[in-house]
Amino acid sequence: MKKRVFLSVFMVILITGCAEMMSVLQTVSDSGALTEADVVSGLKEALIVGAKNSSGTLSATDGYYKDLAVKILLPDEAKVIVDNISKIPGGDKLVEDVIRSINRAAEDAAKDAAPIFVNSVKQMTISDAFNILRGADNAATLYLRSTTYNDLYSLYKPKIQTSTQKDIIGTLSAKESWDALTGKWNTFAKSIAGQLAGFKPVNSDLDDFLTRKALDGLFLKIEGEELKIRKDVSARVSPILQKVFGSLDQK
Repeated sequence: MKKRVFLSVFMVILITGCAEMMSVLQTVSDSGALTEADVVSGLKEALIVGAKNSSGTLSATDGYYKDLAVKILLPDEAKVIVDNISKIPGGDKLVEDVIRSINRAAEDAAKDAAPIFVNSVKQMTISDAFNILRGADNAATLYLRSTTYNDLYSLYKPKIQTSTQKDIIGTLSAKESWDALTGKWNTFAKSIAGQLAGFKPVNSDLDDFLTRKALDGLFLKIEGEELKIRKDVSARVSPILQKVFGSLDQK
């Protein structure tokens, strides 16, 4: 009987001790776990890094123009012009001047894109951060696009309008180039010969087109930066990025 009592007491002590030991071990283990503050801080930094890298790349000379992934071409409405412009003396050069001019305008506007993104990143919630961390490889980009696009458009378009009015090539602005191009085409399209050929005048809001294309390019670049941070250890340029996105490597 005494042995049984002693054994029972011993088992209680042993179990209690194990529980306390597990508690200590759990505390040590949790000390390296991600906190809500870590995730929010890491995601915000990732978006800011991505936005700054992207806008910096695109704002450089030829940032848009020589990058086929984001290069801005003429609107679809202008395809008939491009297809037939060679029939007009100097038409090919005029088309290329317009394409170069609108890309220069986008490069100029991209200089002010990063602060707009940074301001919106500050609004990210804890729930948003965890959803992004556990989401698809472009989850942060999609979140940023869905929550900032309208405001970004409203802030960005005036900059595009200002850029298109600047003298970029010689004394010719992007808007003047576009107006000259469409003006010549529309004159021809409205002529008897143009009407008989079935051609129609082109009516396209250049500033709206440029704004949307410029933003598409920014988001495309940010998506690429996000993917690098998620997949490439060397792209995690700070301890918080290494901690937050390193947690994904273990899954």
